[in-house]
Amino acid sequence: MRFHGVWVGRLVILLLLLQLCVGDDIVHNDEEEPKQPGCNNSFVLVKIRNWINGEESTEYVGVSARFGQGVSEREEESHSVPLAMLEPLNSCNESVKMVPNHAALVWRGDCTFTTKARIAQAAGAVSLIIVNDKEELYKMVCSKNETYTDITIPSVMVPKSAGESLEKAMLHGEVRVLLFSPKRPIVDISEVFLWVMAVGTILGASFWSAWTAKEAAQEHYRRLKEGADSYPTESDVEEKDIVDINIVSAVLFLVLASVFLILLYYFMSNWFLILLVVLFCIGGFEGLQTCVVSLLSRWFPREAGTYINVPVLGPLSKLGLIVAPFCITFSVLWGVFRQASFAWVGQDILGISLILTVLQIVRLPNIKVSTVLLSCAFFYDIFWVFVSPLIFQESVMIVVARGDKSNGEGIPMLLKVPRLYDPWGGYSIIGFGDILLPGLLVSFCLRYDWMAKKNFFNGYFLWTTIGYGVGLFTTYVALNLMDGNGQPALLYIVPFTLGTVILLGWWRKELKDLWNNGEDASGKLETSTQSNEAQNNQLYHEDFTPLDIPQS
Repeated sequence: MRFHGVWVGRLVILLLLLQLCVGDDIVHNDEEEPKQPGCNNSFVLVKIRNWINGEESTEYVGVSARFGQGVSEREEESHSVPLAMLEPLNSCNESVKMVPNHAALVWRGDCTFTTKARIAQAAGAVSLIIVNDKEELYKMVCSKNETYTDITIPSVMVPKSAGESLEKAMLHGEVRVLLFSPKRPIVDISEVFLWVMAVGTILGASFWSAWTAKEAAQEHYRRLKEGADSYPTESDVEEKDIVDINIVSAVLFLVLASVFLILLYYFMSNWFLILLVVLFCIGGFEGLQTCVVSLLSRWFPREAGTYINVPVLGPLSKLGLIVAPFCITFSVLWGVFRQASFAWVGQDILGISLILTVLQIVRLPNIKVSTVLLSCAFFYDIFWVFVSPLIFQESVMIVVARGDKSNGEGIPMLLKVPRLYDPWGGYSIIGFGDILLPGLLVSFCLRYDWMAKKNFFNGYFLWTTIGYGVGLFTTYVALNLMDGNGQPALLYIVPFTLGTVILLGWWRKELKDLWNNGEDASGKLETSTQSNEAQNNQLYHEDFTPLDIPQS
């Protein structure tokens, strides 16, 4: 089973959807008012441990307010207190019920957050938990031209489902809560793992692509030496299933990716997510099978070269048919258990296999096409992360990546690693596009270096790979400096990769060939030399064939 050109095109569109690293799975970038006296706290995530009749229940997560006392960072410095509902429930009027030394639970709406905090404080509450009217969390700010130094209790907002659970629990007995906000580590080891996975995937795909191109060139040379009758036929060329990107398709990819991203934003639902999961399983199966077959064919060349004609599917290799059941089972099991704690391993295996296969099949012909593709992707990332909130009131890219409209389950077109030492848990993620698009350029550079017979340091592959690693590292630095807010990775990766190639090409006076001809320019001298050698060999055999002298 092989990828076909049309299927590759459709898959690439899906892979281009997410091209950012998302640092926070919970807090939204809501509109923030300027800081002022009594209203200058930093927004932090808050853990809410709770006990029902002495038995610990599900832990919830909220976000602190700009006003009031800050939440303690250390759990041991906090104390559990009983939870109570204020009357009225919206806490917009003076409460008829006193709750001394309690945490007050109220619902959002009908008045300002600061009004609710003052009323809860007047009723004797030591902390305030505000229940949002939706599953999203909103950053609670203050109004302008007023001071709020009189509010001394901490306030936290929780999702609607958490508030409903706490309210229901209070009907069955005493509920106690404990609020604290542990700090995240500056660097989590998961980001190192993700960096290694991304760079390793690009290295593997580049060497695979270059080795395949080298084998194809050697096969062409062999046919050339054998004579004109042995030149590859059109069917031989098509069987390689290589898709070269041109300028039109590069622009079209990004346009269609934007359209698809908007569709996900507006129509994302459980059934739509299941459809994407099915498509990912199909693509992952194809990618995994292609990688496994290519690896095993080195040890089992006979099975790899034996084809069986299968109805509908056409001729398939015997090795591919043997491997297919395993790959199908792996993909289906991931789809069934995709929400399990260990499912990220399967998702990464399928994702890396898919990226490796696409980078083996889809290729850039020159730097001109690469510049168009990566430049479009550069502005695509910036627009959907930073500019889209001005139009849609929230970052479309981050909302889709987090799965805000699909009960928190994000789309699977990304690699993910759990945050191992983060008290908040969650995952560090990177979109397929952040590996695939720069990977096309890195793979091109290695093929160019091999065909132009450049050494390791005088070529382009080494420096472009270093540029990718530095660009991705810079992304994670920016991610931590921006308090975990989503960052468009290509904003940092494109200048370090594409910029490196263009500057080196200009410095070495090779930019014109790289820009217009690419691999054709690198292979021109080699092909000419090989043709001359083949012609000389043919002349040798024609002119210097020994005479057949009859024996006496």
